[in-house]
Amino acid sequence: MGVRQIAAAVPSTAAHARSVLTAAWTCGVTTDVGQDDLVGAHRVDDDDGTVRITPPPDSVLAAAVLCSPHGRPTTLMEFADAAPVPVRDRVRARVWLSGELIPDGEELVLRPERAVLQTRAGRTGIDLDELAAAAPDPLALAEPRLLTHLADAHPEAVEQLTRLIAPDSLHGVVRVQPLAVDRHGLTLRLERLRGQADVRLAFHRPADDLGSLTERMHHLLASAQTVSRRRR
Repeated sequence: MGVRQIAAAVPSTAAHARSVLTAAWTCGVTTDVGQDDLVGAHRVDDDDGTVRITPPPDSVLAAAVLCSPHGRPTTLMEFADAAPVPVRDRVRARVWLSGELIPDGEELVLRPERAVLQTRAGRTGIDLDELAAAAPDPLALAEPRLLTHLADAHPEAVEQLTRLIAPDSLHGVVRVQPLAVDRHGLTLRLERLRGQADVRLAFHRPADDLGSLTERMHHLLASAQTVSRRRR
């Protein structure tokens, strides 16, 4: 059973991908030599989203650099975006970047040739110029703390927000968890005994910082109270 989308305001594909890159702490790197799962080895430049890696000395990637002409291995990098709150199918999105790694001091700089974003809706190619120009969501780094706090400390608020969802869409739902939040809205995961669905509750205005996010959440909760009174 599907769910009623309250509104369709969502980040652009490029902005979504930039947010994944900004918040990711790990990445998978595949070269001709092999595959690495690196933790804390990459960073993303704020200005243009350039991905930089410092390969650990004992890593497969370091070996690939030694074996590649001019120390420039071609690579496929994978960044996974996992929900911080325990839900089924926790990976919300994946970003793949492919291209050549260029030595720059102790770092390797990715010169991307292709970028792909995968979500539950499918895979989408990303224009590289748009990706470089996009800004990450202003809540991306704070999102894990925000969602875990909402789930652990305010379950009654999560329940109240379900009043904004059409009653027939809640049929068979056994658990509701906050799945994602960005400047445009909050997404809830509706879990049933078999399967799940996501519903997005859009903010009345984008939230550009934590202060404005608090106001947007209060507005959603007030709207949920109004719906509850009408149903009575």
